[in-house]
Amino acid sequence: MSLTLHDHETHQLDPADLINFDALLSAPELALRAKVRTFVDEAIKPNIAGWYADAVFPLEIVPEMAKLGLLGMHLKGYGCAGATAVEYGIAGSELEAGDSGLRTFVSVQGSLAMSAIYKHGSEEQKSEWLPKMAAGQAIGCFGLTEPTAGSDPSAMKTFARRDGDDWVINGTKRWIGLANVAQVAVIWAQTDEGIRGFVVPTQTSGFKATPIEQKLSMRASIQCEIELTDVRLPATAVLPNVVGLKGPFSCLNEARYGIIWGAMGAARDAFEDALAYSQQRLQFDKPLAGYQMTQQKLVDMALEINKGYLLALHIGRMKDAGTLDLHQISVGKLNNCREAIKIAREARTILGGNGITLDYSPLRHANNLESVRTYEGTDEVHTLILGNKLTGVPAFR
Repeated sequence: MSLTLHDHETHQLDPADLINFDALLSAPELALRAKVRTFVDEAIKPNIAGWYADAVFPLEIVPEMAKLGLLGMHLKGYGCAGATAVEYGIAGSELEAGDSGLRTFVSVQGSLAMSAIYKHGSEEQKSEWLPKMAAGQAIGCFGLTEPTAGSDPSAMKTFARRDGDDWVINGTKRWIGLANVAQVAVIWAQTDEGIRGFVVPTQTSGFKATPIEQKLSMRASIQCEIELTDVRLPATAVLPNVVGLKGPFSCLNEARYGIIWGAMGAARDAFEDALAYSQQRLQFDKPLAGYQMTQQKLVDMALEINKGYLLALHIGRMKDAGTLDLHQISVGKLNNCREAIKIAREARTILGGNGITLDYSPLRHANNLESVRTYEGTDEVHTLILGNKLTGVPAFR
């Protein structure tokens, strides 16, 4: 793994850590965390308020992320870092402490676009795209969701038909991260033989990506609508090794796993802002931290952060051991997103009126987490996955 930032103390006890969580991490895991945290502290936190206010995704940090080995970091070969699931999760947590939108970039690039090519692509597709994407020289996007097909991707209307040896795609995708700055898109489409994935260079005639503006969430990130109008591709564009929804779902599960860690990073950062503020802000001649109601809020937040990280680590260890069941990803995604958004909102209350400004992180995190809890499966979808597991009765329809 390429980690180029200068050495730092590897043991950094977090203010919310009431259980010595660090004792559960290895020395390499602590070192990775310290280096990604330093990157976030130096490159992201001083700038994120401006990026968020101006709705700017900072493309200039992509090469730095690549140097840290963060792009496709859980993949092996092709210039990728070959990190463990736990290491990937730790990195995601630190990035989301900076901002959900910037962790989402790493997820879209690595867990979605690169994973799709890595898992289902031909050797030619892998060799062409993965090294460039790992190095940050090419950005990828992942086109699954449509204006009328979100939680139920089987209802997608985008269609790819054969025309001789070529494929021709028509349709619309929506809420596609990075599409207008990407060099390659993985597009999922209905075909006469089932749902297939296609590797689409974004300069292909008929491909148009338009950013979705006026967002209240994920403002330092890019989401687009893609229009595909008679997009003609050679036979070599299709991902050859998968047919059906198991293709995109195998990538979504990678992204969902990263969210389990990422949401806790946002929650931890919101908590730390509130804790520091409560210790400095005087009301009625003593700090807010000296009031019982404030302490109850801080304790409740810290407990959920500790539990959320324990859950993330347990799921990560199972993933590395090859013993993880898919419903367990839903446990982590549902719980940690739900708790993180509560923590961010509660942290805002400690900040009072100052908490609605971008001088402090909690409300920005809360707004971002509204998106995080929606994408890669809503609360409702993950509830139904777990309900099916508990009862044996699918209730999706």
